[in-house]
Amino acid sequence: MIMLKNVRLLDPCTRTDDIRDILISEGRITKIDKDLYLDATLMARANGERLKVYDCTGLCAAPGFVDVHVHLREPGFEYKEDIASGARAAAKGGFTTIVAMANTKPAIDSPELIFEVMKKGRNTPINVKTCACITKGMKGEELADLKELREAGAVGFTDDGRPLLDENLAREAMKLARNIKMPLSFHEEDPKFIKENGINHGSSSNELHIYGSDRQAEISMVARDCKLARETGATISIQHISAKESVELVRKAKKAGLRVFAEATPHHFTLTDKDVIKYGTLAKMNPPLREEADRLAIIEGLKDGSIDIIATDHAPHSIEEKNKDFVDAPSGIIGLETSFSLGYMYLVKPGHLTLMELMNRMSYQPARLYNMDRGVLREDEIADIVVFDINKEWKYDKSESKSSNSPWLGDTLQGKIVYTICEGNVVYENVD
Repeated sequence: MIMLKNVRLLDPCTRTDDIRDILISEGRITKIDKDLYLDATLMARANGERLKVYDCTGLCAAPGFVDVHVHLREPGFEYKEDIASGARAAAKGGFTTIVAMANTKPAIDSPELIFEVMKKGRNTPINVKTCACITKGMKGEELADLKELREAGAVGFTDDGRPLLDENLAREAMKLARNIKMPLSFHEEDPKFIKENGINHGSSSNELHIYGSDRQAEISMVARDCKLARETGATISIQHISAKESVELVRKAKKAGLRVFAEATPHHFTLTDKDVIKYGTLAKMNPPLREEADRLAIIEGLKDGSIDIIATDHAPHSIEEKNKDFVDAPSGIIGLETSFSLGYMYLVKPGHLTLMELMNRMSYQPARLYNMDRGVLREDEIADIVVFDINKEWKYDKSESKSSNSPWLGDTLQGKIVYTICEGNVVYENVD
């Protein structure tokens, strides 16, 4: 039995923000109240359990973070990351549930591959879920058996890493997903507007003497998929949104009552294309970092709820791969360990979001998209909890990931994860 004593409880579902004690037993939250020590002692004695008390004075407790966009690279690219190492990085970042993307090798388009990911996920300290492909082999030519994949345990469908270019196929996928009550998540980049991926077409690409990726690559596909969502009634998510026009399209879709969600990554609300000159390939990603007006539009979307979810798009790559010339290097950065700190530093401290709103975007809303019984901090619920210190600085000097492709590695960040508790077990602890 565990008791978190004198902690600031933040539950985005009930909007509770108060100093409480939290009692945890057999993987669930059994009691939330003030001054629970005597009750907890008696309860532990009656149940023959040992009570462990964590003094959390000055700390905050929230639902364990949920990341619905993580590349675990297994099977096929285990030299970059595997399920075990990705789960360790997630626990360090305060995440108790992560959703793996399907662009592995082979791509996750069969029940057998879903079973394998789930089996390995059960051997980690956190909840590892997986999406399955929308199309067979992620080739964009033929729909996978979405119903069969749902029954095997997929929590959603995505061809993330590749856009679904065939409009008729996208329409059919939405119709089917609506009928089986499952969400589709879309990588929105039309290659006809891209010459070299990973960098916005603009001043920074001009400085590097390459064309890059025009913003219309994203805008055109977001417009198409919002139109199809209206036509089909499907639940869709726009992944890693990057352009101000895309944010406005999602805003209008929501106002029209459509089931359109959107993700923002920490790198898209903290960095711009100017940082590509500073960080080189560590700031190369798809979709690319865009201009300051786009960064501010993403923050505004997070403020007004047009963007529901903060997701890392954790994308590990080896040092050798990232050390290639810019055009040849792969896109993507790791982000599980830094997501909360960046959210606190760039969204909460400047006054864009309250701490409660940040918790909403990092736990409650992503859990709702994928219909998970997570993201809440209430009695009788599963004890997935993150405890953190908003005033504590920490140095990001080593990653739990197999990869180290982060522009923030070596930096001092604010907002430290102290404990990560998954299903009642302390799976990460850093009290230094």
